[in-house]
Amino acid sequence: MADMAGVADTDAKAGADADGEAGPKTGAKTGAKSDAKAGAATPRERYRAQVRAEIKEHAWKQIAEAGASALSLNAIAKQMGVSGPALYRYFAGRDELITELIRDAYRSLADAVHAAAVTGADPAGLAHVLRDWALADPQRYFLIYGTPVPGYHAPEENTGISQQIMADLLTACAALEPDAPATPFAAHLADHRDWAGDHPAPPAALHRALTFWTRLHGVLSLELAGHFTGMGFDPALLFEAEIDGLRAPRD
Repeated sequence: MADMAGVADTDAKAGADADGEAGPKTGAKTGAKSDAKAGAATPRERYRAQVRAEIKEHAWKQIAEAGASALSLNAIAKQMGVSGPALYRYFAGRDELITELIRDAYRSLADAVHAAAVTGADPAGLAHVLRDWALADPQRYFLIYGTPVPGYHAPEENTGISQQIMADLLTACAALEPDAPATPFAAHLADHRDWAGDHPAPPAALHRALTFWTRLHGVLSLELAGHFTGMGFDPALLFEAEIDGLRAPRD
C-alpha cells in the first residue's frame, strides 16, 4: 500500500466532504456501511477495505505481543505512519476494532467447524477441528475464549455466530446418541436450554455437547497458556484421551 501517511489523511478529509459528515465517529459508521456494500464497488470503498484490513493486521500483532487489553488505535496509527484522527475514519474506537476482531475469529472457527460438520464429522472430529484452529493462532483463540478484555462489552450480534458453532456440535451429538438415557443434569437442561438457541437436540445430546465444550476448552486453555510445559507428557494425547472418555457410551 503506497504512501499511507498522505493517502489515509487525504481519504479521511475527502470522506468527511463526500459523506457530509464530520468527526471520527460518524466517519467510522460510514466506513462500516461502505464495507457492507457488495463488491466494494468504488475505488474509495476498495481502498477503505484495504486500510481496515491493514489496521486489523497491526491489531493482531499488538494482541500477540501485549494482549487485547493493551490494544491502542493511536499506537497502530503510529506504526502505519498516519495520524490518530485518520484511523478513526475506519474504526470509531478500540471497542469497535475489538468487536470486528472477535467477529472475524468467531466466523473463522464457525466456518472451519461447519465445513467438517457437513462432511459428517462426529463430535470427536469437530473437537480436532477446534484444537487445530486454536493451535494455529492461540491469541485469536484467547480473544474469544480467554479472559474478557477489561472495560469491553461484546455486542449481542456476535452471539449468533458462536451459536452456529454450538449448533453443529449439537447436531453431531444428537446423531451419536439418539436414544441415550437422560441424566439428572440432562433433565435440568430440558428446561434450561437458552444457550442452545432453537436447536431441537434432546436433553441427552444437550448434556453431551455441553460436556464436550467445557472439558475440551479446559484442556485447550491450559495447553495454550503453557501450563503443561515441563510436565513431561504430550498434550495432544491428553486431548485425545479426553475425547475418548467423552464419546464413551453413558451408563
